[in-house]
Amino acid sequence: MKKKLLSLLLASAMVSALLAGCGGSNAAPADAGAEEVKEEAAAEEAPAEEAPAEEEEKPSATVGDGSAGEIKVWVADAVVDFTAKEIEKFLAANPDYAGFKVNVEAVGEGDAAGNMITDVEAGADIYAFAQDQIARLVAAGALETVNPDVLDAVKSENDEGSIKAATVGSELYAYPLTSDNGYFLYYDKSVVKDPSTLEGILADCEAAGKNFYMEINSGWYQTAFFFGAGCDLSYETDDNGNFTKANVTYASDEGVAALKAMIALSESKAFQNGSAIGEATNVAAIVDGTWDSSTAQEVFGDNYACAKLPTFKDGDGNEHQMSGFGGFKLLGVKPQTDDAKLAACDALAYYLAGGEVQLDRYKEVGWGPSNKEAQNSAEVKADVALSALAEQLKYTIPQGQYPGDYWSLATSLGDSIRNGELSSSSSDDDLMAALKTFQETCESYVQ
Repeated sequence: MKKKLLSLLLASAMVSALLAGCGGSNAAPADAGAEEVKEEAAAEEAPAEEAPAEEEEKPSATVGDGSAGEIKVWVADAVVDFTAKEIEKFLAANPDYAGFKVNVEAVGEGDAAGNMITDVEAGADIYAFAQDQIARLVAAGALETVNPDVLDAVKSENDEGSIKAATVGSELYAYPLTSDNGYFLYYDKSVVKDPSTLEGILADCEAAGKNFYMEINSGWYQTAFFFGAGCDLSYETDDNGNFTKANVTYASDEGVAALKAMIALSESKAFQNGSAIGEATNVAAIVDGTWDSSTAQEVFGDNYACAKLPTFKDGDGNEHQMSGFGGFKLLGVKPQTDDAKLAACDALAYYLAGGEVQLDRYKEVGWGPSNKEAQNSAEVKADVALSALAEQLKYTIPQGQYPGDYWSLATSLGDSIRNGELSSSSSDDDLMAALKTFQETCESYVQ
């Protein structure tokens, strides 16, 4: 069994080495995990003769008269009109900045960082981006630190996870916009009586003849076990986004404990591999995200309930809180040579990322606030999925950049559990050998 797994993982390492030799560097998007990597790969395999789809015109808006200068703002398509309306309110309430013309353009969080790094000068003055890009943006000189006049307010007003995501070293480089990307537990409260422990959830599901879903062959979801047990898996990059250092501690007692817990889960008769409730059958509990909240409500009906992820026990009976990745949207300000323009950009960014605007943005497009007051509003608290995610994000790690090959390697590790190559009958030495191969392969991506 060990030889099969090692050969599978080593094969992945050889593919990585070949890609590295060709100069390839493929980082998974912060909001993606393995699924978007699969989608990208599928797109690359499309027949060459297919004509590309005609691009739709991106929405944009302009606010202000321009007598004091221009400010360019990049936000996602879905919030261009919302952002323009909020900027109108800001300019009306702040006559000192009313002379600026603000151009709002549709550039998604996944594209903004790459565009900024390519040409900082031509990029936006204020832009939203995914938190995994912050180190590259700082290194490229594309982010101003948060205005010292509002620094304490930003830190106190937003949740801990979003502040961590906006921080590089000891400096806060961005204004948190959302805390709404991650995974937690949806469950049928008529079946699952206590969602606080994995063992209890599985026992309830088994007794009811129902299924528990989690995607253990996903590099995004399986970190819930490894990070929960105390392992590290992170990468450092240079200003070009090249991976320079891997910090991996999977080949450890903590890693073995996590792997044993994954194996125990997989061997429950209630377990099913998956993370999309719309594709689940006979389901009583599932680890999924806010994007599936409406489907989960349809599936569970009056018994719909949500909670943070449960704890799990290792082989020695020690209890660990499941962790994983968290995702955040941030708003950055580009350094300016004109002090008056910088003051306007700082004030506008602070306003757009403020609690009142975050709450209005939630009401209009459903983005989950990072602002603690907005999180505690009646509207957001009534959203049980967002409330469960907010609780879970206290235990997660903001997702940084990862080599594209990490995701397929993690799939191989999870599949070795699903197909029985690693099982409860595997020795600790076998488990450690698999984790050592996994760790060395992760480390090889920066060599």
